[in-house]
Amino acid sequence: MTRSTLSRRRVLVAVGAGATAGLAGCNGGGVGSEPQYETGTVDETDGGSRSAAEMSAAESLAQQESHNGVTPLEAVTITDHEFVLEDGYRGSTVQGTVENTGDDRIALVEVRVRVFDDTGAQLGLYLDSAGDLAGAATWSFQVIILQPPSAIADYEIAVLGTPT
Repeated sequence: MTRSTLSRRRVLVAVGAGATAGLAGCNGGGVGSEPQYETGTVDETDGGSRSAAEMSAAESLAQQESHNGVTPLEAVTITDHEFVLEDGYRGSTVQGTVENTGDDRIALVEVRVRVFDDTGAQLGLYLDSAGDLAGAATWSFQVIILQPPSAIADYEIAVLGTPT
């Protein structure tokens, strides 16, 4: 190969990489962008552990696997959230509201909650998701957390989405 062929290849690789990076930023998040988590507090920790039957029911409803293709979007925001201790199998939950502040429909919305103990160790990642959130619409979410309330010191929460 000649020296000019190598130079042209380097230029093409650099231009291609730059274009890919630029386009990735156009979707509101981009490849590799991290969600912005906000902190929540846990005030109610007096609840007991779930029974075996309640834990089985909670495990069947708790989401712990993230969806592919969700990314931080400017159009979806968490308007409120709080730790709520429910009776029965639901037990520890984080509940709140997500709003689509844009005009376009969001194909998939995912709320992620990371829970931590009093030493700051992460105990788990839990999710709730909904499909087809219209522009200017809200969605009330409930994330079921499998940890007993006495084990949880605080949590972090973020919302992601997939545009249409």
